[in-house]
Amino acid sequence: MSRESAKQPPVGPRAELKRQAIVRAARELFLREGFGVGMDAIATEAGVSKVTVYNHFGSKEALFTAVITGALDEPLAGSAETALEGLAEAEDLRTALLDAARSWVHSVRTNREVAALRNLVAAEAQRFPELGRAWQQHGPEGHHPAVANALRTLADQGRLVIPDLEAAIIQLYALLAFPHMVFGSYGTHIDDDLTDRLLTSGVDMFLSHYSPRPT
Repeated sequence: MSRESAKQPPVGPRAELKRQAIVRAARELFLREGFGVGMDAIATEAGVSKVTVYNHFGSKEALFTAVITGALDEPLAGSAETALEGLAEAEDLRTALLDAARSWVHSVRTNREVAALRNLVAAEAQRFPELGRAWQQHGPEGHHPAVANALRTLADQGRLVIPDLEAAIIQLYALLAFPHMVFGSYGTHIDDDLTDRLLTSGVDMFLSHYSPRPT
């Protein structure tokens, strides 16, 4: 059986620690040297054997896909994720969502590593149909659980009416984060004043569409 056809990766706490070390090492080396970096170098950086890397991921393409999919939700870590989790308890939903949006977009604008990974994906897009398949298999809800959980909870509370959660997640990204991702990929910076105007109008448009209608 070839390395690429290994059926199941190792499981358990020790295996998970090794997997995390491999992903961290691969991310650093992919950013520094591009996709051409060797699996030997990744194994050395992670402090594991090359066989262990293949046992976990099967191929360099699969490892690259794991690095990228693991970074998809990274801008929501920390204060942005905490702010989203607090929406369900907020008395003023608009103010709370706007605060969460500002924290989220600040992370998107300042996380240069994630931006570099997006650019690396763009450069290698034709080589990695796995990334597209991973999106189709997991969907926006699976890739962006912090946003999905916040919107689902608000819908369950009746504070928002969301018949299509998948569409709502993408729409919220489109209104808040995507402008900075797109312009950033071209090396263009959206200034602070326009950023705040985009956030304010984006939150207002989202709530206008999904808020319950008066009876």
